[in-house]
Amino acid sequence: MTTIDPYAAINTPTESKNAGTASASADRFLKLLVAQMQNQDPLNPMDNAQVTSQMAQINTVTGIEKLNETVTGLNSQFLQMQAMQGASLIGRDVTVEGKHLDVRQGVGVGGIDLSGAADSVKVEILDASGRVADTLNLGAAKAGTHSFSWDASKVEDPSGYTFRVTAKLGTTTVQTTPLMRDTVAAVSNSGGKLQLELAHSGAIDYTAVKAYN
Repeated sequence: MTTIDPYAAINTPTESKNAGTASASADRFLKLLVAQMQNQDPLNPMDNAQVTSQMAQINTVTGIEKLNETVTGLNSQFLQMQAMQGASLIGRDVTVEGKHLDVRQGVGVGGIDLSGAADSVKVEILDASGRVADTLNLGAAKAGTHSFSWDASKVEDPSGYTFRVTAKLGTTTVQTTPLMRDTVAAVSNSGGKLQLELAHSGAIDYTAVKAYN
């Protein structure tokens, strides 16, 4: 007696192209199962275990299809929520990885993320040509994020200024990550990812933001 392969019934090349919803796949399977039972050999009918097994397989396939539809819907809703949150950030300041020295009202600010404790932290302020304009000795600092400020009131055009950080524990160099203040100019949804367009850093992923100021 011929039995039904529910995967073959659902995923034939022609039907896969027009698969439709999970309920449509289940309907096709049930029609095939009913047709098989109507035309079975009355002297050798299908047993209950065989029918139950095939029903379990179609339920598994249907469940997977429904789960995929649910995940797709949730992902779409999540992206919409992210876009709304991102739109509310336009015009706000954020902290991201970078070396640009943000100067406002004569004060330049920046940040440092130390991978470990240091007994000596030095910040060099660099002008637009890359020359050292000033040096800040911050002393000892614990592991984690720290901020600093620099008096830029005497600088005519600090727009191209950057900074460089050196941290040591004894003679060992401590790994540092420079952090900068930037402003959100716009948001976009590219390739299913929310991106922020920043005034100095350009386009970055929403997840790359370290802090919202």
